[in-house]
Amino acid sequence: MSIDYKKEIERLKKELDVTVVAHYYQRDEVFEMGDIVGDSLELARKSKDAESEWIVFCGVGFMGQSVKVIAPEKRVLMPKIACCAMARMIDSTYFDDSVAYMEERGIPKEAILPITYINSSAEVKAKVGEMGGLVCTSSNAFRIIEKGLESGKKILFVPDRCLGQNFANSMGLKSCVIGVEVDGKACDSLEADIICFNGFCSVHQYFTMDDIDFYRERYPDILIAVHPECDPKIVEAADFSGSTSQLIKYITDLEPEQKVAVGTEYNLVNRLRPKNTFVLSSTKPECPTMNETTLEDLYLVLKSIEDANPINEVTVDEDVAKYAKLALDRMLALK
Repeated sequence: MSIDYKKEIERLKKELDVTVVAHYYQRDEVFEMGDIVGDSLELARKSKDAESEWIVFCGVGFMGQSVKVIAPEKRVLMPKIACCAMARMIDSTYFDDSVAYMEERGIPKEAILPITYINSSAEVKAKVGEMGGLVCTSSNAFRIIEKGLESGKKILFVPDRCLGQNFANSMGLKSCVIGVEVDGKACDSLEADIICFNGFCSVHQYFTMDDIDFYRERYPDILIAVHPECDPKIVEAADFSGSTSQLIKYITDLEPEQKVAVGTEYNLVNRLRPKNTFVLSSTKPECPTMNETTLEDLYLVLKSIEDANPINEVTVDEDVAKYAKLALDRMLALK
């Protein structure tokens, strides 16, 4: 007999001391099951404050880790421990190499303030926390970088080069990317205010100037709204750039007849509003790892709690959690 996963999930949610958390990029049928939905910052804060013992996090691995770090008393399970491709681009060794790169160019370690995008492992967050650094999300990066600059130190921004460059541009700061030459010149750590690791979101690289040109030619009055994980050229050419929650507010506040093309993950764009909203790409910009989680996966992890045999539980080494929590708490302390 086939299982009605939606019906069973709803039953288990009522009977168990559990909160289901879903990121905006999840499939619609999974997203609809979320008790808490949002972007990375919202989910980190709300999961910490949830009263239930169990958190079932529908997202990617670093998100579940972050909840476990800031709320160690909670049992955190994931229907799929999927891995964000950007988060995999940097590990603790690559982080150390980046610090060494700056040291070799005349910047002592104590003069470096690392900031890591939340899209990173707990191990990288721990390295950042141990050096006095902070975590940021796309919605609070401006505030975090602004705070970081007060230290008078050089900022090492990992792992997303686009986010680091875009916020540097918006603040009138100089940035460079480790390992990337511009006009034949390597990243100048001494000259730049923000030194970026060479990581990126593969989904947000789908959007091109050709896409923007296409929509502007077809609809002269269209607006272009993009996520700051996009290439700096795309952000510069757009009418608006903002985090997931900021994009949602910007677009839902538009007049119904105002056309807008949006450069971010497909599932989010597809559910924004019923008309006059377009995906800024000829290729479907769907995050493969965010879309790994299915209703069956969600059912199975909830059923495992009911059966007292939990699966896919998120654990973080105690020493790693200690320093990663410092970096996350520094972010959460800034409103």
